[in-house]
Amino acid sequence: MTKRGSTTISDQVMTDVRKEVLPNGLTVLTEAMPHVRSISMGIWLRTGSRQERPEENGITHFLEHMLFKGTKKRSAEEIAHAADSIGGHLDAYTAKECTSFSMKVLDEHLPRAVEIVSDLIKNPLLKAGDIVKEQQVVQEEIKMVEDQPDDLVHEIFTQTYWRGHALGRPILGTRHTVGSFNRPRLGGYFRRHYTSSNMILAAAGHLEHGRVVEIVAREFADMPAGKPARKGPPPVAHPHITHRHKKTLEQVHICLGMPAYPQTHERRFACHILNTVLGGGMSSRLFQNIREKRGLAYAVFSGLNSFRDAGYMGVYAGTAPSNARKVVDLILAELCELKANPIGEEEMRRAKDYLKGSLLLGLESTPSRMAHLARQQMYFGRWYSLDEIAHNVEVVTVEEVREVAREFFSTDRLALTILGPLNGLKIRRADLAC
Repeated sequence: MTKRGSTTISDQVMTDVRKEVLPNGLTVLTEAMPHVRSISMGIWLRTGSRQERPEENGITHFLEHMLFKGTKKRSAEEIAHAADSIGGHLDAYTAKECTSFSMKVLDEHLPRAVEIVSDLIKNPLLKAGDIVKEQQVVQEEIKMVEDQPDDLVHEIFTQTYWRGHALGRPILGTRHTVGSFNRPRLGGYFRRHYTSSNMILAAAGHLEHGRVVEIVAREFADMPAGKPARKGPPPVAHPHITHRHKKTLEQVHICLGMPAYPQTHERRFACHILNTVLGGGMSSRLFQNIREKRGLAYAVFSGLNSFRDAGYMGVYAGTAPSNARKVVDLILAELCELKANPIGEEEMRRAKDYLKGSLLLGLESTPSRMAHLARQQMYFGRWYSLDEIAHNVEVVTVEEVREVAREFFSTDRLALTILGPLNGLKIRRADLAC
């Protein structure tokens, strides 16, 4: 079995993951899953909203939408028909550090799936009329987020926590920036980022590596290599306290955050266990103490947001205005307890089993395995086997988890956003004693 941080793979797991880099720089990754009949394939760009300039905020997501509006070969309706005609599920999404276009099909339809996805990302028309219509669609999407307070409180938190940095700006952009997009700006962004050296093609399912490489090489041979996406500087955390009064809401929505490790940090597994114990499931301390024992919230949980060079752990709760201060105090009490006392053996065992289960069970489908391949390549430049991941979780010690809590759970590093009918509620830095 491997040791944590090792780059070798045990003989047991030298299996079905293969990698090849085409002459134009496109990385092809495959994982054979002989027991299934489907294949999931996807193009992953090392470009997300993080690569945007301030005036471009939202352009990565907007361009993802526009690629479905028509290509040199197909109209928008014909794109949909092409996917449906082979029973395929065509999907796409934009994140802070990547963009993905994927398709799941029966194994016999892989050549057609690769051709359809390649058409989208090589030949978009970006018609002016389509841009105008899509501006209206995305602006409605922005309004939808503004009408969902549990989403909005996280958006406000992130914008303030990493203010002045692209990671702090919304993936959707703003109504103003989206309204400013035009064909020249979209075309320029497309040419800079949609290049083969900036892409990974990942596929998982009932496949043969050589055949996948042959199909991909045929469809992408004429794609320009270009330059990899610029990385840019890391963000600087701003441990703010933000109150946003919105009297039309019934609840106060709380987001309390603190630093966490980047994606590749060697202590990331200890951080995941800490998050699991704090608020990662129904047996977590926050869920049991705030919801089950006191009935103060329906939704209460914690989560990790990790990126290439930064991260934060966020705690969310929605509660009645009269209970908001009490809920904040209860969250702080759990942070203090995790710093002061080691996790018990039974709770540690439960957290490890929960974490391993959620990670490994989430990788049983071809789409999840395909996405796992791409993300591993983007962040680590190599593939971590499921055995390695499980082992790295298992070897985390109680003291390591406590050290992470002591590193990040401190009054001066905490950030807080409160949204809702505040009715004079004010929480100050001194109230966040930890």
